[in-house]
Amino acid sequence: MTEEAAPKVRKPRARTGKKPPRGTLGIPPLSRRLTRPDDIAIVGAGPAGLAVALMLARQGRGVVVHERFDTPRPIGAGLMLQPTGLDVLDRLGLTAQIEAHGQHIDHIFGREARRGRVVLDVRYSDLKRPRQAVGIHRAALFAILFEACVEAGVGFETDREIVAADGGRLIDSTGGRSAPFSLVIDASGARSAISARMGGERTDLAWGALWTTVPWPGAPFDPAALQQVYLGASRMLGVLPCGVRPGETAPLATFFWSLKTEIWPEWHARGLDVWKEHCLRLWPELTPVMDAITDRERMTLASYGHQTIGRPVADRLAVIGDAAHSTSPQLGQGVNMGLLDAQALADALIRHRDLPTALSAYAAARRWHVRLYQALSLGFTPFYQADGRVLPWVRDHVLGKVARLPLAPRLLAATVSGLLLDPRPRDRR
Repeated sequence: MTEEAAPKVRKPRARTGKKPPRGTLGIPPLSRRLTRPDDIAIVGAGPAGLAVALMLARQGRGVVVHERFDTPRPIGAGLMLQPTGLDVLDRLGLTAQIEAHGQHIDHIFGREARRGRVVLDVRYSDLKRPRQAVGIHRAALFAILFEACVEAGVGFETDREIVAADGGRLIDSTGGRSAPFSLVIDASGARSAISARMGGERTDLAWGALWTTVPWPGAPFDPAALQQVYLGASRMLGVLPCGVRPGETAPLATFFWSLKTEIWPEWHARGLDVWKEHCLRLWPELTPVMDAITDRERMTLASYGHQTIGRPVADRLAVIGDAAHSTSPQLGQGVNMGLLDAQALADALIRHRDLPTALSAYAAARRWHVRLYQALSLGFTPFYQADGRVLPWVRDHVLGKVARLPLAPRLLAATVSGLLLDPRPRDRR
């Protein structure tokens, strides 16, 4: 995904006992917690890693996040927080900040480029209990979670790449081994070196996407909708409203364009002008978006893979988020599934004092929801990213009609919201 400029973060320093200064979303100085044998180590400072760090720190546990970059920072452009992910942020007390920096999304709309046929029309108002999604820039989500973690006393170890975990000990890329932790949580993403050792064959997908952030283009784009245009299943263009970056007021959009990763060098060699003309032929209203893209280096290729670990726990180890179950972004569930994992793990550690029992409870709590959405993603992705004409014809002429049958709109809305096999506690549904 596109790597955006991150809020400046100072190098970790020794804890003084004083509470770090805060700004509205300014990042306070980092504090370093000395490792104790009963600390919990979290690998990765993405949304899932920061969320579980915050939950466990608020439970009174010693938590240290290990990050391979010299300073924790967000990677990526905009994303959608679905009702499932927002429920987790509700429990953290962060939703008001999220909504202040994001953009409510009520509609996902897609049409075929040549004939203008509507092939995707999903509204969150069709849910049994309607709740809008939120489009947000990763820099804003990161800043909100990171500031809350520092305030809660989470420690950070940076500029160290962790490649394995063994009996509670972290092993870094130089071969160095840490003191034992009571628990290691791997939240290091789809290409985790830790989870790769736990089985589950990864299948690299042929299709990826170019992403970038642009100023919000205004009319005729709907600020409450994710809008997409398809050329068969070989090209997909999208515009997602994603709110504002920390400390800024200008609204933004994330633009993405799907392509086979193998043609990335060809795209890069042709230059922007040829590509822009192609995009405008498919979607003439993109003119302000294309005008804002002046440097192809600001567009970064994201490649995807499909992998699900059969059992995301081991001795003193839990795996969450994309490290446990990576897939394509077609259903928009990635960050939300990671947040659900974080909450399920934190809840299991509260309910069960015995660590092996707690880890087994976490794995059981997430098993069927993860498997369902992995299967749905694997099944639906070829209808939107594939060669040939058969699958897009089925999508446009069969699935489009099925989507208009009674109860289908509610089912579609529940699917994209992450609410099939509703993973939330019963008292929060």
